Amino acid sequence: MADDDLMLAFAVKPLGVRGRLVRLGAVVDDILHRHDYPPPVSALLAEAVALTAMLGASLKFAGKFILQTKTDGPVDMLVADFAGPGGVRGYARFDRARLNALGPAPRQADLLGKGYLAMTVDQGPDMERYQGIVPLDGSDLAAAAHAYFAQSEQIPTRLRLAAGPLITRGSAAESWRVGAIMVQHLPREGGSSPLPLTPGNAPPGAVEQPAEHDDWVRARLLLDTVEVHEMLDPTVSPEQLLYRLYHEDGVTVYPATPLARHCTCSTATIDAMLRRFPAEDRADMVTDGTITVTCEFCSTVYRFDPAGFDAA
Repeated sequence: MADDDLMLAFAVKPLGVRGRLVRLGAVVDDILHRHDYPPPVSALLAEAVALTAMLGASLKFAGKFILQTKTDGPVDMLVADFAGPGGVRGYARFDRARLNALGPAPRQADLLGKGYLAMTVDQGPDMERYQGIVPLDGSDLAAAAHAYFAQSEQIPTRLRLAAGPLITRGSAAESWRVGAIMVQHLPREGGSSPLPLTPGNAPPGAVEQPAEHDDWVRARLLLDTVEVHEMLDPTVSPEQLLYRLYHEDGVTVYPATPLARHCTCSTATIDAMLRRFPAEDRADMVTDGTITVTCEFCSTVYRFDPAGFDAA
């Protein structure tokens, strides 16, 4: 569908708000169906991919944005990355027995457990990486992302994530969809923050906390009204959804960034990787006369004749 697989930047200028919306249909369905993920894991990974696309598509250079979790939960690792100008991929590692023990509808926080969420900006081999890390301690992806923004950008931020399968009438087949919306309050001209300070009535020695600006309160409360089905419904375009939320204040939409599934694996790259191993290690990889490598992201299987490495 024309309104799927894209990132849409927008602004609600009267409220001093900028935002981004991601809608993924066939792209995320392709990513998920390359693996045998149970539905809770599919939903979690879909949200991670959408969050990564929403943040990565804002990069002003041809780099990568990588999201990774490492936790003690049944889903002990999530990896999603965005490669400019619009490539996304993702992978989840999970323990099926521990997952089944949680029941049919586990909370996302229980899937993740305790650990950390890392977000990395990779500007290329000649540039330094930037990484932000926030704890995952009984929280979901959205809560961890809010903590990341509070820690790294210090800009008031609100986001919503939703993922789920769509079952076509008359068919048992399901197709996965995911939506993500984020709004941020921009600093006023000539200042570093749009937030006025609270009156000086704090106890002696206490740090006064900033009060939320009325415009920002309105923007985030309106975002909180969005329903999960609106974020996933293929008959509701991203523009229609934004109009429903912010038409009273006026919303400006900018050209969309198309998104597509990508993977960096190839016969050449894996061949080069295998050649970096000592011959003894490659010999240990041989099964039934073949070295077999499966890409964790896209599940593509590559097979190599070990004699080809010895002859080079």
